[in-house]
Amino acid sequence: MKFELKKVHRNTPIDELIADLKNTAAKLNQDFVTREQQDEFGKFDSSNMADRFGGWAKAHERAGLNLARHQKSIRLSDDELFQNLEEVWTKLGHQPIQADMFPPLSKYSAGVYKKHFGTWMKGLEIFVANINNEEGISTEKSIANLQVETSTKHKTKREINWRLRFIVMRRDNFKCKNCGRSPATDPSIILHVDHVKAWAKGGETVLENLQTLCSVCNIGKSDLE
Repeated sequence: MKFELKKVHRNTPIDELIADLKNTAAKLNQDFVTREQQDEFGKFDSSNMADRFGGWAKAHERAGLNLARHQKSIRLSDDELFQNLEEVWTKLGHQPIQADMFPPLSKYSAGVYKKHFGTWMKGLEIFVANINNEEGISTEKSIANLQVETSTKHKTKREINWRLRFIVMRRDNFKCKNCGRSPATDPSIILHVDHVKAWAKGGETVLENLQTLCSVCNIGKSDLE
């Protein structure tokens, strides 16, 4: 394979750099550009732009763009990153790779996960550990001996957390149990996790009593009930 140096474009006029940064943002339909996105989708590399403008933030300022949330001084929690990862995984129907972690599919790039967890794979490992732990405590057997609160007939909360939601969708192959549609083949499909036996009728929030439905089928089920 022929070895080639990447062109640096150090003499490119400032106006062309600004126009290219704006063009990258337009391609991605967003008002910011990460350095990873510029390097992949832009004509000029982000390192050159940062050098020419005195920083990536100043390049955005000159182009009239905003900084991505993760580029600001905001500390994201594990849960925020994992909920985003769960949403991306669900939409794809399989484990995401670093190249998948771009808007509009993902709020945060793979670089954010690397910075937060040390490596991309470490982030995935902790995510899976969270899922496995939840799976072990979210079954009918595991709650059988819990004390029922005097104020309710339920032993579990009605709310379905993101971990349990992911477990149910993974079990159901990220498809609607009723119509079989999936966001992996039709991005317009929105999946919900719903109680098989309604909460109002005594159904518990446990793995065995939850199912994946698309928004259309879930609304239809509610109408029937």
